[in-house]
Amino acid sequence: VQLQAFGGGLVHAGGSLRLSCDISGFSLTHYAIGWFRQAPGKEREGVSCISSRGDGRYYADSVKGRFAIARNNAKNTVYLEMNGLKPEDTALYYCAAESSWSVHSCRLGAVTDYSYWGQGTLVTVSS
Repeated sequence: VQLQAFGGGLVHAGGSLRLSCDISGFSLTHYAIGWFRQAPGKEREGVSCISSRGDGRYYADSVKGRFAIARNNAKNTVYLEMNGLKPEDTALYYCAAESSWSVHSCRLGAVTDYSYWGQGTLVTVSS
């Protein structure tokens, strides 16, 4: 079971990036996926998640209206479209997977809610 996040980079404030989370070793169909981020000196926090069915999407207040999560089960990939980026969005972004919830649910709470994690991809937003 492997998850790999990529797509990070350096952008100016107001710019956009699309992160991808590629999943291998299991079918994405049965897993909710969460995106988390960790800025230097801060705890890892939930950014967005999507249920395994795709009909449940949740966002942290700090990114609502700017970020959008989507999944393509056929490609075993989940995306995080990030628009209107701010310097405070600078962080290492991780994707995580969990299969124990209802098909309509996902969580943005504790890091321990998710069983599988990928390596992060760095997003840097300059002012």
